[in-house]
Amino acid sequence: MSEKEIFELQDKIDEGLLLAEKRMLQEKALHDECVIVQNADGVIQRIPAKQVIAERAFL
Repeated sequence: MSEKEIFELQDKIDEGLLLAEKRMLQEKALHDECVIVQNADGVIQRIPAKQVIAERAFL
């Protein structure tokens, strides 16, 4: 597999992961559920999915 093919595959994987995350957040927001995240300081938090969507530009 060439280096170009590896980069293309990695791009497809990244796009798929982003799409899966978007769909998961939308589904959780639909049911007023929370997601568990770890902030930059290592603190684990429970945040409503709607809030995560509102804070992220990709959605």
